[in-house]
Amino acid sequence: MYRLIACDLDETLLDKGRHVSKRTQETIKMAEAQGLVFAPATGRGFYSIKQTLEELDAANKANHYMIGFNGGVVVENQGPTIIKDFPMSYDILSRLFEFGSNYEVAIHLYTFDQTYVYHSNPEEDTYLTTIPHEKRFDDDIHFLKDQICYKALFQNLDRSYLEQLEQEMPKELHDVLEISYSSNRYIEFNPKGVNKGAALRTLADHLSIPMNETIAIGDNINDLAMIHEAELGIAVANAVPAVKEAAQHTTVADHEQSAVAEVIETFIL
Repeated sequence: MYRLIACDLDETLLDKGRHVSKRTQETIKMAEAQGLVFAPATGRGFYSIKQTLEELDAANKANHYMIGFNGGVVVENQGPTIIKDFPMSYDILSRLFEFGSNYEVAIHLYTFDQTYVYHSNPEEDTYLTTIPHEKRFDDDIHFLKDQICYKALFQNLDRSYLEQLEQEMPKELHDVLEISYSSNRYIEFNPKGVNKGAALRTLADHLSIPMNETIAIGDNINDLAMIHEAELGIAVANAVPAVKEAAQHTTVADHEQSAVAEVIETFIL
């Protein structure tokens, strides 16, 4: 019996308009009525998934949870209340920003409350239309020195360019980072050891749910850790090859066809 699902959002739970389908909403509600805990697990922060939480009828509710910043925070939605967090030091953040500023990338820096976007471009501006953020027109990050930051990422639509950037990163910086890729446009950075898999285990422990009663659903490289960690790792049909290879099951449906509803109907209901 599975009691906890950690589910990626973009290109997994959400369709291309960033909505949860009615079928999936109804299926999740039926599973929750049987005691399932359904937790979004995203690279984004709590406040940038407000629409999704509302569609899941989980906004500001006790006993409803989310994993944010690729595992940087584990949150109970009521409040919100941070159960556990894994911040990124300002030293690492500033070194990353300095490094990324030498490349043709938009740079995102994340606090719990806000996403700061530097060196943006028209494609990224369009992509972020429905995601709350503050666009910065300078290179000043010193105001973040006294704030808690969780994650950074670089954006470029050329995946090979991002992979080359990773290869050129100084070893002493690379060695202290957890590095992943998402949405075929981002290379993402957390402190070493911080990922969705570790966060899934943290949430399961908090809920006293054994790991052999967990499912993880995802589509991209930043989902691999939780795909490996969960008892049952599931790739949606549109997942990248590495995630399909790691998963024990791949859905017939993709994220446009209510893949998550298929999972719940198959393994829960």
